[in-house]
Amino acid sequence: MTKILIKVVPASSEDTIVGWLGEALKIKVKAPPELGKANKAVILLLADQLGVEKESIKVVSGLSSALKILEISGLSLAEIKDKIISV
Repeated sequence: MTKILIKVVPASSEDTIVGWLGEALKIKVKAPPELGKANKAVILLLADQLGVEKESIKVVSGLSSALKILEISGLSLAEIKDKIISV
């Protein structure tokens, strides 16, 4: 399991992975920050980009915060960074 720090910008004009800002991965999603909608959108976007099942990504910290820690099963940090750089 690999943990990564992400910064989420909800209610954006598009769903996109902006890129790495230091140690944090910045992600914009159209979904609003209510009832976990933005969290679900982030998980779906990341799962698609990383080529993993959405069930292998979990928010372990920051459920209602812009800064979150995600736990991703099946990929190392190097593999995650490699797949994100190709965005």
